[in-house]
This record gives sequence, C-alpha cells and structure tokens, in this order.
Amino acid sequence: MNITLAYDQYLAIYRYKYLALYHALRAAILEGTLPGSTQLPSTRSLAMHYDMSRGSVSQVYDMLLADGYVRTVTGRGTFVSEDSFSSASGNNKGENKASESAAGVSGLTETTIPLSAWGRRLLARPTPLYEQSSKHVVSFLSSGMRMEHFPYSEWRSALSYAGGKEGGLLQSTCPPQGDAGLRKAIAAHLRITRGIRADAEHIVLFSGSMQGIVILTQLLLDAGGSAVVEDPGFHGIRRAVEITGGQLLSGKLDGSGLIPEDWDARLLFVTPSRQFPTGVVLPLERRRTLLEWAQQHDALIIEDDYDSEFRWSGRPIEPLKALDRGERVVYIGSFSNTMFSGLRLGFAVLPPSLVKPTIAAKALYEPSPVGLLEQRALARFMNTGGYGRHLRRMTRIYGERGRILRALLTEQLKELFELLPGDAGLQVYARWLRSREEFVAFRSAARRRGTDFRDAALYQVSQGEPAACFAFAHLSAVELEEGVKRLLLAWEDVQSAT
Repeated sequence: MNITLAYDQYLAIYRYKYLALYHALRAAILEGTLPGSTQLPSTRSLAMHYDMSRGSVSQVYDMLLADGYVRTVTGRGTFVSEDSFSSASGNNKGENKASESAAGVSGLTETTIPLSAWGRRLLARPTPLYEQSSKHVVSFLSSGMRMEHFPYSEWRSALSYAGGKEGGLLQSTCPPQGDAGLRKAIAAHLRITRGIRADAEHIVLFSGSMQGIVILTQLLLDAGGSAVVEDPGFHGIRRAVEITGGQLLSGKLDGSGLIPEDWDARLLFVTPSRQFPTGVVLPLERRRTLLEWAQQHDALIIEDDYDSEFRWSGRPIEPLKALDRGERVVYIGSFSNTMFSGLRLGFAVLPPSLVKPTIAAKALYEPSPVGLLEQRALARFMNTGGYGRHLRRMTRIYGERGRILRALLTEQLKELFELLPGDAGLQVYARWLRSREEFVAFRSAARRRGTDFRDAALYQVSQGEPAACFAFAHLSAVELEEGVKRLLLAWEDVQSAT
C-alpha cells in the first residue's frame, strides 16, 4: 500500500534522508493519519519511492521499532503499534529543538475563515434536525416507509436493464437536465395521473426536491426580495428563502388552506393539493385567485406536490399547474416517498422561459447528473407499469393504516386533539385542545412512555397554536394501537402529576 508523508517538509529540516523519513513516519503515526494496525510498505517499496537504499529504510524501521511506534510480524511485515500514541507521548520530554521544530511542521493552527453573506446567513439559521426515534419505542416520527411490500424483483430487473448488455450504458452520460427517458416517463405519468400537460423538454431532474427548491429560489429571488411561504409550511422552503437573503412573507391558513392576499412579492410557495403539514385542500376559487395574483404581479408560483400521490378517498385534486395558462407555475415532485427514501430523485416541470437558466444552475452544482443508473431504472420501472402497480398497492396499505390511526386517536384522545380532515398523505395533523404548558408536559411524558410525535412548531413561521403530526406509514396496525395506548398512558401521567 502506498502512503503519503510530509517527507519534503522534514527534509528541509534534517540533513539526512533517513532522519527526514523517520520523523515524517513518526509524525503521521502520532497524528493518527497512520492509525494503529496499519501495515507499512515494504522497505523495497519505500526505498524506491523516496530514492533511498533499502538499508536506510530498514534503519528507519528499526528506530521506529525501538521507540515503540511499530511492531513486526514474521512473514507479514511491519505494522503501526495499536498503542503507539500513548507510548510515544512519554518520550517527548527529552527531544531537542530540532525535533520540536520538526513536530511543528505538521501542526495545525486554528484559523477563522471569513464567510460570504450567504455563508453567514446559513450558519445564523441552523438546520432544524428531525428527531430520531429509538428502535425500542413505538414512534410517530417519520422514519421512512417499510420495505416489505416493495417490488424488489421488478426493481432489480429494471436496474439490470438500465445497466445495459455487458454494462455498456454504465459508461454513457447525459446532460445536467437528467435522463431523457425518465423525463419522458414522468411527463407521461403526470399527464395521466395529475392532468398536467407536461413536456419532457420542460422537466429538470434534481437530487431530491429540496435541491430543486434551493436552486430555483437562488435563480428567482434577489437578496432583499420577498417570498410568500405558508404558515405553517415546510421548513426547508423557509430556510431556502432566508439563506438566499430573501424576506419571508407569512401566508396565513384557514380550514381551506392558504388565504390569498395582495402580496408585494416575486415568489409564492404553496402546497395546494395537500397542504403540508395540515393536509387541507385549496379550493378551486382560491387556486384561480393565486394564478391571477401571479399574473398581475409578474410573479412565479412554486407548487410543491409533496405526499399527494397517496390519496385514500375522494376525487383526484387538480394541481395548480394543470390550471396554469400563463406559465406562472413551477410544479415540484419527488420519488423519495413513493419509492424509498434512499432514492434521491426530484423533478420540476418548468415554464419554457425558465428551462435554460435552471439547467445552467443545475450544471453548476452537478455538471453530470448523479444516480444515472437509478434514473434509467426508474424510467424502465415506470414504462413497464411497475411504478403504477406499486403506487396502487401502497395506497391501499397506507390508506388502511391512516384510517386505523384516525379512529384510534378519535376514540382514545378526543379530549386532547382535534384531527384535521384529510384523505391523502402519510401523516395526520392534530390540533392540541388544551394549554401549551400541558402540551409540553404531554410530549415529555410520551417520550418517557416510549413513544413520540412531531411538534408542529417545526413548521411555523410565527408561533401558532400547539399541534402534533403523527406519521403512520412505517407502523403496522399492532404498532399503531400500542403507540396510541402509550399516548393515553402519558396523558394519565400528566394528570396524576398535577
């Protein structure tokens, strides 16, 4: 194995090559760049690499062995000692100035690097972390979907097809816009399932929908410009606006979703088909009002269709993009929920005038798209009908889980929560009916009982009413029952403590 050492730096300090090599190896061991049990190159290899005799390299190894930095194994070679750092640390007291100087060659000086305004805004608004649940609890935190119903055989077949005969397609590339076959498959899917007159040339693929949101925000919003975001709404959108330097305008909600206003803004983010996180549906009249507002203000609407693929009842909701006649709407979608969370594939259906700048911005981040094999496999999966069958199957399964959870919460926790109506999506939004202090105490008690849920405050621009989000796609019927039982016990704990 070849290793890289700060040999030249030590050669400038020490007169002899063997001493420079000794101190370079010693420093690498002490700093941990050559950790314990690492096998060192043979004396022949190291001698050739540093233009030294094998005898000189052998002398270096003998010195390291005598000092306890390395050990030798007959027939196998020379290895860094597991306890080399601790054994070496006691030998530092008697070093001469030259050794101290040599140790300083690889020492690091902590330096504060000045950031741009964008970087300072990024650090000023830390990323809100999703809570991670333990394996030993029944948690209503979103933790991805279970994969026992995933069509593995069809997906493996699609991956094999995407690789091409003898892997020929693995060596091919595609433009930053993404694989043409997948863009065509998405366009066909959207025309049938969402009523969107999509053209493959107007679709750009991203590494997840969030990348698309960030890039589009940077393209469309100047520092100091205003953007309307739903309150409550997806916190990732809020961060994208703030870090770009934009000003947030809070879009208020009621039982019918976003309330249209005459905003002085360039950009509007909205989730009309299923408002995130509340799940309410924006009526047709309000959708048309938003389109009129965009036309009058020369503004653009970014429609995030998150979670809308899974609809349990009622007629399909027509997206805002399907109503758009003035090319004022960007439609954002993702496959992370419908397929599996590790498939980071999102897309945007763009107005024609926005395609070229979006591709240019995407190329700046990714000159060549990532996950090309997965893109082509997904195109195959969609074209052969596998994706449609998978969606129908999972809609039935998740719909039943959603109905079970709603029934359990309504029956057992009706004094605590008011469930907002919803016939789609993978979580239930519930308004808290008691005091804010009791909400905090209840959540703490739930954690002690081995369950948890998401505090809806994560999605609020300004402090609103306490509410909870209960994700259910990853839980079986038995786990849903157990989780609600633990929530009920948690409330009893709160009552007994007061």
